[in-house]
Amino acid sequence: MHQAADYERLAERLDAQGIDVEEVKDRLKAQHIETPSWGYGNSGTRFKVYSWPGAARNIQEKLADAGYVQRLTGVAPTVALHIPWDKVDDWEGLAQFAAEQGVGIGAINPNVFQEEQYRLGSITNPSATVREEAVAHMVECCEIMTLTGSDLLSLWFADGSNYSGQDSMSDRKRRMEAALAETYRHLPASGRMLIEYKFFEPGFYHTDLADWGMAYATALKLGEQAQVLVDTGHHAQGTNIAHIVSFLLDEGRLGGFHFNARRYADDDLIVGTNNPFELFEIFCELVSAGSGADDVAYMIDQSHNIEPKLEAMVLSVVNCQTAFAKALLVDQEALQERQLSGDVLGGHAVLAAAFETDVRPLLAQARIETGRDPDPLAVLRADDYSERVARERGTIEASGGYPG
Repeated sequence: MHQAADYERLAERLDAQGIDVEEVKDRLKAQHIETPSWGYGNSGTRFKVYSWPGAARNIQEKLADAGYVQRLTGVAPTVALHIPWDKVDDWEGLAQFAAEQGVGIGAINPNVFQEEQYRLGSITNPSATVREEAVAHMVECCEIMTLTGSDLLSLWFADGSNYSGQDSMSDRKRRMEAALAETYRHLPASGRMLIEYKFFEPGFYHTDLADWGMAYATALKLGEQAQVLVDTGHHAQGTNIAHIVSFLLDEGRLGGFHFNARRYADDDLIVGTNNPFELFEIFCELVSAGSGADDVAYMIDQSHNIEPKLEAMVLSVVNCQTAFAKALLVDQEALQERQLSGDVLGGHAVLAAAFETDVRPLLAQARIETGRDPDPLAVLRADDYSERVARERGTIEASGGYPG
């Protein structure tokens, strides 16, 4: 009763502000946040991989956990795969198994950064033989897309250098473009190539795809099926990510997100925990773009090192829901009026009012209307799923994991 009363009060207030509450709930119910297979297994820092009781040991267990997260949240219907970490012999069978868990296969992520031959890079390596191997792997991932029904090829490269003079940066650029062009030719007809960037690490002198501008320029050369992937943790301190999002949206080249948070120079913290207003600003740009954001893919990319795997994933999804809900409450008409009149703080006040709104009753009601519990985190903590899989799977000593 208390929960219902909270929702009714909020709905009345929003209605008085001219906000269509039913439309907001419909958009919240339609939200799609993809979770990563690697977030369900053991992973670690550069110093230690910490084992978690019940952590998924294989792709089938990862999909089972993802299905559980989807049952709790209702907005996480697909799972990103990392190849070869998640490689199987029967891809159609894996897609069927995923469907039985209540999820589908999402983005396919090639891994060209962990093998010994990639010490000096993958698609920009001075060795033509190594470059060919990397391209062959990415082409294989295009084939996996077709077999699993995936429409996204998500690319991140560790390629770069540590010392001036180590290699020619212009030669590496041309090698990269040639490798991506060859991969692009093998994309499924309905598929998209999402090009990620990171301004440093593990290359500390230069990174071949260091920022969104390089990824954007590369996508333009490849074609309409190539777009930019914005990882919220892959920027220099103080970078205005909302500005990047706005620019790429207007250019029609924002392909998707890897959501996470960081404090200094990495991206493995839970999205929305470090700077929730920044996440809200990003969703504000997406909402204001209207249909221009319809094809944007929203994906979690986090390495849960010391947190409970399932709780970390559910919290990640909930934080994305919360930011989206607040962005939907922005009075766009009032905001534009203040912007056009030069009311500097008035415009900011419109955003602040939406951000400060307690949207938990709204989210709870949307979940109830889809047959789910209003508080997925509370259900997770009260449920025996985590204890049961811990008994069944035990604790394994992990030898590696997602490096961030």
